[in-house]
Amino acid sequence: MQSIANLVKEYHEEVEYFIFCGDVDLNGAALENIETNKWVGYNAHTKVWYNGPDKISDTLVKQVELIKPDILFIIGLFSWHYNIVPLLFCKGPRKILSARGMLHPGALSQKKWKKKIYLQLFKLLEYHHSIYFHATDEEEKNYIINKFGKPAHVFVAGNFPNKISLLPLPRKEPMQLKMVSIAVISPMKNILVVLEVLKECAEEIEFNIYGPVKDEEYWEICRQEIKSLPQNVKVNYRREVEPRKISEALKDAHVFILPSKSENFGHAIYEALSAGRPVITSHNTPWNNLQESKAGINISLKDNGELLKAIEFFAAMDESELSRWNRGANDYSEEIVKVGDIKDQYRRMFGRGGTLKRPEP
Repeated sequence: MQSIANLVKEYHEEVEYFIFCGDVDLNGAALENIETNKWVGYNAHTKVWYNGPDKISDTLVKQVELIKPDILFIIGLFSWHYNIVPLLFCKGPRKILSARGMLHPGALSQKKWKKKIYLQLFKLLEYHHSIYFHATDEEEKNYIINKFGKPAHVFVAGNFPNKISLLPLPRKEPMQLKMVSIAVISPMKNILVVLEVLKECAEEIEFNIYGPVKDEEYWEICRQEIKSLPQNVKVNYRREVEPRKISEALKDAHVFILPSKSENFGHAIYEALSAGRPVITSHNTPWNNLQESKAGINISLKDNGELLKAIEFFAAMDESELSRWNRGANDYSEEIVKVGDIKDQYRRMFGRGGTLKRPEP
C-alpha cells in the first residue's frame, strides 16, 4: 500500500517496522524481484516479510511471538489472514486497527451482507473495547464511532503524501482534452461511469487508464463500453504504472479524473494535484472544495450530468486558462497537507518508547 510505503519513509523516529504481507499484487499477479518467507530489508528501519500462499496465519502468529512488537498495527478490517487472525490470535502487543476507508458507506456497499455480519459479530464479542482504532481524518473517526460507539478509542493520524514536483502542461487547444486515471480497476473507482459519459462528448478526448485489474467482470464491461465510443474519443489502457513512473503517466495529461465512490486518502489524486493536474473527482474523498482553489471540480454521483459538465468545462479551456488551474492544483496540494502536523499525530498514536496513551474523546 502506498500509504504504508509513505509512512515508513517519512516517520521513523524511535520506530522500527516489521511489515508482514503477501507476495502477490491486488490482481493476484506475483510480485517481482522479491524474496519470500524471510525478513528482507526495505530501508534502514524497515523489514518486510513477503509470505507465500501457504500457512499465512500460522506464520504471522509465529513471527509476532518471535519479534514481540510493542504495537501491532493492523491495516484493514475484512481479510482473514491479515486482519482477523492478528486481531484474534496474536497475543501480547497493543493493537491498533486501521480502518483505511473500509467503513465509508461507499465501501460498505460492496459485499455489504458479509461485512454487516462481520461487524455485528465484532461488536457482539466486544473486540472494540480492548483495541485502539486509527482513522486518517475526523470524518473516518466519525464512521468508526458510528459503527462501534463511544467505547471505541480512535486516534486520528493522516496519510503521508507522495509529492510530485510541478509538471509543465502539454499543449492545449480549445475543444480537446487529455485525461488520465491511475487506480485499481474496480467498481469503487467508477471508471465505467467516465466511459459512459464520454459517449456524450463532442470534443476530441484522449483518456489514458493506468492500474491493475482487480475485478475482471467489471473490466470486461468497461472494454465493451470502450468499443462503443465515438471516433472523437480515444481510450488507452496502459496497465499498471510503477510508483517511480507516476510523473511520466501524468505529464501528457491536462486533467486527472477519478470519480470514486469513496477514498480514504486517494494517493493518486494527491500526486496529480501536486504535479499541477486539476482533478475531477467526487465529494467522497478528502480532496474537496477544489473549484474554489482552481484545483479541480468535485462532482455528484447521483447522475452523470455534473461529470459531463466538468469534462466539457476543461475541454473548452485554452492553454492560458488551464495554466492557472495547473498552478491552482499545485498550490492546493501545498496548503492542504502539512507533513509536520502528520508526524505529530503519529507520535501521539505510536507513543515514544512504546508508551501509548488513550486518545482524547
